[in-house]
Amino acid sequence: MAGSVKGDGTEEFKGLRITSLDDDSDEEEEQKEPDVAMDDDDEEEEDEEARNSVILGFVKKPKKSRSLLRHFFPSKAGGVPAWLDPENLPSGRSCCCDICGEPLQFVLQVYAPEEKESAFHRTLFVFMCTSMACLRRDQHEQWKCQRDEPSRSVKVFRCQLPHDNPFYSSEPPKKDSTEDPLMAGAALCNWCGTWKGSKRCTGCRKTLYCSEKHWVKHSRSGHEHDCQRLRIQLADSSSANSETTSAVVLKGKYKVVFSWEEFWVGNLTALSRLVASNNLWPEYKIIQEPESSYDTEMPDESVGTNSLISSNRMDDGLMSIADNFTGDGDRKSWASFHVRIALAPEQILRYCRSFGAKPLWPVSSGRPSTADIPKCSYCSGPMCFEFQIMPQLLFYFNVKNDVDSLDWATIAVYTCEASCDASVVYKEEFAWVQLS
Repeated sequence: MAGSVKGDGTEEFKGLRITSLDDDSDEEEEQKEPDVAMDDDDEEEEDEEARNSVILGFVKKPKKSRSLLRHFFPSKAGGVPAWLDPENLPSGRSCCCDICGEPLQFVLQVYAPEEKESAFHRTLFVFMCTSMACLRRDQHEQWKCQRDEPSRSVKVFRCQLPHDNPFYSSEPPKKDSTEDPLMAGAALCNWCGTWKGSKRCTGCRKTLYCSEKHWVKHSRSGHEHDCQRLRIQLADSSSANSETTSAVVLKGKYKVVFSWEEFWVGNLTALSRLVASNNLWPEYKIIQEPESSYDTEMPDESVGTNSLISSNRMDDGLMSIADNFTGDGDRKSWASFHVRIALAPEQILRYCRSFGAKPLWPVSSGRPSTADIPKCSYCSGPMCFEFQIMPQLLFYFNVKNDVDSLDWATIAVYTCEASCDASVVYKEEFAWVQLS
């Protein structure tokens, strides 16, 4: 990609616009079949003003992992979420795939504050089930949003905080700061590191899990042995005096003394995090660039060779998807989509929040009409398009190109137009999945 990926700091996705939604009136009859396309007006080229308002997101390995901690308000993909409110996390059914019941995996988050006091800090979090079977089912379930309670495998949460809040300083964070967040936040699951650890291991009573499923997975991955060892060690330490129950560790020229319980629990926690890290997608920082800058700047292969793939390789991967399309409408739509993103093929996200915004749809079939987008479940107000996730992200997540591997054409995220201030800290928004 060109050396035009300029922004490397924590910038705001803010006040951005893309193009209008379909011009259908609210009286338009609701679509009943998933394969009904939107009006032909959607095929018209976007005007120059709209194009200039699109912000592209690219992934980059951070120079320092600390830059992705929550008090730096990062936009990031993969790894674990940097929860904005670290205490009042989503729980229960919200954390799991409604289809298979597995806890959802973190995809990405976008820091996108609004010009209102209650949303001075505002972050959107996207999670999904890693099962392609669930994603296929999800694509059908999303059409039920206006009529029934759908079973979803892709979920989006919005969290926002005022300027004065108990979690963050009123002063902007310093880039090179080594300070930790003001508050530690809720204890997280030792397996996934994502959701709140609401269940405790019945053996060691030390490790926490978000669900029984993750307790089982952790046990099968080695915790059962470590748990037994910890129980024996704790039993021995409780019957001995403090002089014989201390572990002495030399650290440089200093002698650090731990109780056996602290020693084993500390190492067990480290082991748990290591196990979890092997089951998460690679972690990246999301950096931003206006799409308009690519109208005259063509991609350059010399930048980001460690984290970005070549345009030719990306083009080959994208064009191979076209083999799956049989209808002329889908082929035409895909050709238009490919031409648009070819200037910046490594983009993993397209952001634009404005009145009348719409995604850049890869295919003509399976697109929602205005009537298919539900109202905000908290204030009953309209929802608007805010950003879409591109299939290129799968490459950076090292997802294999197998028959049953996770895949999508795009995931469009719609949020409450008013960014309402409901009492729920993490408000569930709406995602529309379009498969290739």
